[in-house]
Amino acid sequence: MSHPLWAPWRMEYVLGKKQKGSCVFCVDEVAPDDELERRLVVHRTERALVMLNRYPFASGHLLVIPNAHVSQLEDLSSDDHDRLFRLVRETVVRLKRAVRCEAVNVGLNLGTAAGAGIEEHLHVHCVPRWSGDTNFMPVIADTRVVPQALDDTRKHLASFFGDLSLDSPDE
Repeated sequence: MSHPLWAPWRMEYVLGKKQKGSCVFCVDEVAPDDELERRLVVHRTERALVMLNRYPFASGHLLVIPNAHVSQLEDLSSDDHDRLFRLVRETVVRLKRAVRCEAVNVGLNLGTAAGAGIEEHLHVHCVPRWSGDTNFMPVIADTRVVPQALDDTRKHLASFFGDLSLDSPDE
């Protein structure tokens, strides 16, 4: 007998209006705070942003996304590349502190063959991990358990990014 797993936040996506040609990772530089919260943006710099993954592998699964809408690393300018990976480093540091994880998976899936679900806009996954966090649910039931609502997770994580600024070229 199967048991239901409630994921009410998915219905917004299922029923929501899909805009052709729009990218889920592109955020207008003048987007108001309420839109940033709705889109689960944790932190924003001049050239990139940190966003909570709406369909996480683990609680606290973050995406670090350059503003540049490119699909390949080699298409980023040198400056955008440097700033992106400085933000990835800071994201890992703050994620460890915020969720007290024992480790972090950091990775990119460049192209569909590499597993990219959204290949048109590259993004770096930062997934917190704990010993024993792969239990019977994902192995037997192909189900992940996320113990906190995404909005609450975004608020918690954002508080760990409040002092971060990577916008000046000499940082």
